[in-house]
Amino acid sequence: DCLYLNPIHESLSNHKYDAKDYLKISPEFGNFQDLNQLSRKLHDVGKKIMLDGVFNHVGVDNPLFIDANNEKSIYRDWFDFNQKYPHGVRLWADVASLPELNLENPDVRNYIYQNPDSVIRTYLKQGIDGWRLDVAFDIGYEYLKELTEAAHQEKSDAMIVGEIWNYPEKWLKSIDGVMNFTLREIILRTLKQEITPALSSEMISQMIMDAGIDQMLKSWNVLDNHDTPRLSYQLKSKLDQKLAQVMQFTLPGSPNIYYGTELGMEGAGDPVNRAPMRWDLYHENNEVLLWTKKLIDLHQMERAIKIGDYQKLISEKLIAYERFTDRVSETIIVLINPSNIDISDHVLIRDSSLMNYSGFDMILGEASNISFLAGILHLTLKKKSFVILKPQTKPTKSYTPYKRV
Repeated sequence: DCLYLNPIHESLSNHKYDAKDYLKISPEFGNFQDLNQLSRKLHDVGKKIMLDGVFNHVGVDNPLFIDANNEKSIYRDWFDFNQKYPHGVRLWADVASLPELNLENPDVRNYIYQNPDSVIRTYLKQGIDGWRLDVAFDIGYEYLKELTEAAHQEKSDAMIVGEIWNYPEKWLKSIDGVMNFTLREIILRTLKQEITPALSSEMISQMIMDAGIDQMLKSWNVLDNHDTPRLSYQLKSKLDQKLAQVMQFTLPGSPNIYYGTELGMEGAGDPVNRAPMRWDLYHENNEVLLWTKKLIDLHQMERAIKIGDYQKLISEKLIAYERFTDRVSETIIVLINPSNIDISDHVLIRDSSLMNYSGFDMILGEASNISFLAGILHLTLKKKSFVILKPQTKPTKSYTPYKRV
């Protein structure tokens, strides 16, 4: 329900992370009229649009930087010129084509986000719904908070999500959401069996507790993107890929799908992970696409998964957690066996509203030998499998123990 585009600013490169002019759209994509039309069409079908903002650095052909090379330029202090640097100016990641903006200069901040005609606010006026900020960790806590507040001033429900590879806790006090790379690492390392299920559950639970559930729900759950190898390269087993996606779609956050992953596109690091879209893989018999659509439907239909709270369940051998709301009928229980053997386990369900012997529906996945008594769930999961359960709260004839909870 949201389209996120990589940078569309006029730039020298194909990837557009080296802006020549923030306030011009690269001509092969179109112009502001086209962007406005795209935004309207998306809004007409209930979707949002977010753009990629690269506001820590510009490209070497940016007129502001070219002018700033003159020591008498009014833009001189927009960059950090210093003869101690190898290239005489501070560069992002020491890449010669990417001079960093000097955000300590108020004029730069006014140009990027503070002024009514700033870059951030101009595009919001054009109808976009938010920004994903490139290398947001380089922008820092203070300026991210200012930028987010300026965006909200322009459009109260604007969404600002940052590319932040750090532990998310403190960053989420400055920005609406993060691309949750910490969660990504936990998921991938668990499925590579570098982290035990119990430790994985503990890590996820602690992260959510530290960051806050509201902030987690606004963050993006990513497994791959233009900076990482594709999912099919990271996890060779299709079963492991499925388990990773189950976690991506059922843990708190907005699942973010990198183009082509829903079709099973392959690719290691840059540049092959940025290869053109494989439209030949788009057909009704593509099993990866059918599976992804199932997960999307699950996320959209189940309120507890989309907006619910999170609770770790106690299990020695399984990844186990609950998503819940104020309505017990919406409760979702997720159990995952990432190991190479079948596992039977006893899981403590920390939910006082779940009733003995009332049963569960398996809404996705499969398990056997399911029983539930006094808060303890027993079940068997086959190797590299999962099950998603939902309590049966409606009366079979006239009676249900859920009538007053």
